[in-house]
Parts: sequence; C-alpha cells; structure tokens
Amino acid sequence: MSVEKPGWRALPIAATIPTPSTSRSYRTGEWRTSKPILDPAKCTNCLICWIYCPEPTIKQGEKHVEIDYTYCKGCGICASECPVKAITMVAEE
Repeated sequence: MSVEKPGWRALPIAATIPTPSTSRSYRTGEWRTSKPILDPAKCTNCLICWIYCPEPTIKQGEKHVEIDYTYCKGCGICASECPVKAITMVAEE
C-alpha cells in the first residue's frame, strides 16, 4: 500500500503576513535580560542610537532621546553606537 505525499504546490506560501501590524500586540521588551539606561546629561540628541535601533524604542526628545522599554529587547546596539557613551546597559531586575 502506497501513501501519496502532497507535492510542493500543497505547501502554504512562507513568509507571508496575513494581517498587518500584529507585532504591536506582542510586548517583546518583557523578555530582555539587560536594558539601556540613558544619562540625559551626556546625551547630545544626535539620534545615532535611533538610527541603529532595530525596534521603535528610541524617541527624539527636546534635549535628549527617550527610551520606550515596551519593545526594547536589550540588544545593546544603542549603547555600543552612542558616540558620547550616554547609554549604558544594566541587568534587568
């Protein structure tokens, strides 16, 4: 007895996004192990951290940037790219 396997045409199309904006419902910042802390006195508001941040966590403020921890995954890219070292990474409590 031979069982016929489905062909490649029966497979669903990969990497499709059936509904837009679903990432807003997933607060990915809840699983980070370290988080960036900003020293507002050092920040020059150059926005280099904003450019390199892979998530929408860096916001431009009047005198310095602000960090929204809702989606921050704690990758540390902002801290490593900050030219004046205004951002440091600390362990999440």
